[in-house]
Amino acid sequence: MRPLVVCTALLSGVVSSQLLVPLFRDPRYPTPFRHGDQILMDPAGPGPAIPPSAPSPDDQPGPSGDVMLSDVMGRDRSINLFAGFVRDIESASRRLDDASQNTTVLAPLNSAIEALPRKPWEDPRDYGALGPNAYEGGDGSERAHRNLRRFVEAHMVPLNPWPEGKNAKAIGDDQTIWWEMKDGVRVIQPAGIQVVSIASTVSNGQVWILKGVRNYA
Repeated sequence: MRPLVVCTALLSGVVSSQLLVPLFRDPRYPTPFRHGDQILMDPAGPGPAIPPSAPSPDDQPGPSGDVMLSDVMGRDRSINLFAGFVRDIESASRRLDDASQNTTVLAPLNSAIEALPRKPWEDPRDYGALGPNAYEGGDGSERAHRNLRRFVEAHMVPLNPWPEGKNAKAIGDDQTIWWEMKDGVRVIQPAGIQVVSIASTVSNGQVWILKGVRNYA
């Protein structure tokens, strides 16, 4: 299994567990994460950034051609943190590139991830059992990767279309969820998380941008 890229700084001791938000927002560090050869830039910071894509026939309402979810996940800068996490989880990346598996991706806004009380790869139970060094070394890296996979899969519903009111479960999640319209806004229940927009509709599913983050613990 390849190393967890997003945890490199944490595991090396360069960044403490208290530096998540400063790392995202400090103008001296406009690059919160590196994924392979691609650099993800903080939308609020200076420096180069993934340019916003103009609407194209490939990701407008209605499945189009052979475009996959994997092709459109990185197009919207407002969710590039989550898109980077998806790329770090091989099973999730494969699913979004598979024409035979439809998925509704519930992608939280960067701001929702930044506001989390802990990093997506952290679990208080790990700290309780193993102390402050829970994510150091090879075992710690594997533990962090497992937690990040749980976070990503909690935001992937293995069906699309997903009709209003239809009960579903995210991948690896036992909680039943559904969505409904409330005052003209699409809301994921039972947590009441607002859907900001449907960013992309392609041949194997849709990307929904969420205002919040699902409970992934």
